Amino acid sequence: MKIFCIIPAFNEEKNIGPVVSEVKKYVDQVVVVDDGSVDQTVNVSLLNGAVVLKHIVNRGQGAALETGNVYALRSGADIVVHFDADGQFVANEIQDVVRPINSDECDIVFGSRFMNKKSNLPLVKEKIIIPLAHVINKLLIGKTLTDPQNGFRAMNRQALSVIKINQRGMAHCSEIIYKAFKNRLRIKEIPVTVIYNDFGQSFGGGVKIIKDLLISKLID
Repeated sequence: MKIFCIIPAFNEEKNIGPVVSEVKKYVDQVVVVDDGSVDQTVNVSLLNGAVVLKHIVNRGQGAALETGNVYALRSGADIVVHFDADGQFVANEIQDVVRPINSDECDIVFGSRFMNKKSNLPLVKEKIIIPLAHVINKLLIGKTLTDPQNGFRAMNRQALSVIKINQRGMAHCSEIIYKAFKNRLRIKEIPVTVIYNDFGQSFGGGVKIIKDLLISKLID
């Protein structure tokens, strides 16, 4: 099974090198989608062995993931992993995320911070953003997961072919969940570690996610 890891990156020159170096131990190809960076993200990614796709302007994380998904599908990937550029995820857990797909238990795997592993979640995320995400998901799609805003996930070619990401910003997390259920994909959640070195998503960013979801109503 050919595994591609898609890493959206915006001005991540300080973090992207170690992330790419660690991730490439567990996948066949690392694809960094540079989302309009003005620093050395592209050069550092290339030096560490990644394929780099570049957006001329900043379009948002959802748009960067869709660019990577299209590239992976056209390049023959069997499994695609989504991974962050800031060092919050643990690269060796890629093996855990792809295992249920390799064994044909499911079509898409979502990582969760709220299962058997404990993450040092910022208070604004734990008490405001995540609970609101649960409410919005239940209202708009009738479904939610234990961690509806986790960007660590994997999908097989079937899932990749039916999930087109239209939400350019951070609301893509809920959109992917919606389309996974809509297309009756086999879904599994597994525990993953998330390491916060700063305060993560701000309250304003969380409000923007909710606004994007309400405006779009997650309709194709």
